[in-house]
Amino acid sequence: MRIRVAFAAAGILTLAAWGQSNIFRSESRLVEVYATVFDSKNHPVDGIEKEHFQVFEDGARQEIRSFESASEELSCAILLDVTSSMRDALSGVKNAVSDLVDEMRPGDTTAIYGFSTTLQTMQEFTTDKSALKRAVSRARAQGETALFDAIAQTAREIESRPGKKAIVLFTDGADNASQLMAHDATRRVYQAGVPIFAVAEGSALSDSSLLKELRELAEKTGGICYRARNSHEVANVFGDIQAELKHVYLISYRPPQSSEAKWRSIKIAVDGMKDYRIRGKQGYFPK
Repeated sequence: MRIRVAFAAAGILTLAAWGQSNIFRSESRLVEVYATVFDSKNHPVDGIEKEHFQVFEDGARQEIRSFESASEELSCAILLDVTSSMRDALSGVKNAVSDLVDEMRPGDTTAIYGFSTTLQTMQEFTTDKSALKRAVSRARAQGETALFDAIAQTAREIESRPGKKAIVLFTDGADNASQLMAHDATRRVYQAGVPIFAVAEGSALSDSSLLKELRELAEKTGGICYRARNSHEVANVFGDIQAELKHVYLISYRPPQSSEAKWRSIKIAVDGMKDYRIRGKQGYFPK
């Protein structure tokens, strides 16, 4: 992940990232920036207040219009590969997802999506963990893999939800059925600005181009790409993701007026912190 960290004399930690704003209209939406702060021992830091964060766009400081701490609830879309190649691995994945659902906080809402040639909504967003686990248990493996179509559609569906959001993606194979090209799908994901936590398993691990695409997709949105070589690692990875989701801050600001549809440089700073690092999304395209 391309992160540039600089320490100012006053002890300000900064993260240079790339972000997007919409082309200016009177109803222009807020730019959402997700960030996780880590200490020198790589432990996530919670409890940082809004007034300690600073956001700059193209060098100009922006007013933070909304802020959600790491303790705030989130909406999590779990996107599962349920194609034919998943037949042997699906049982272990179901167990891992059920464990992930069990560990979600009481106020978190979760939805389950499955994809093969099309995207299926297996369970709408809910806090009902029993309903979520029943939906997962009904998953069946069949069909080809329209991976990039599914990612783009899920990002669009979750984008409009209020507050913090994340997508947890599991796949074991390369795309062979999407209508969208990979770059078109990823552009739509960057426009949505929702962090993606991607898990590659099975044949996906031997596809270097797919791994590269998943890694870039995750890192540029502020998520992580994992590799799981067996069912035991799948369970561990889902546990890591659940822990990661508890420590994400959401910082939003209104973009400056501009008619240029281009990438914009964003810098996040935290007052008074040394030997810390921040993981945040690297950018997203204007719509």
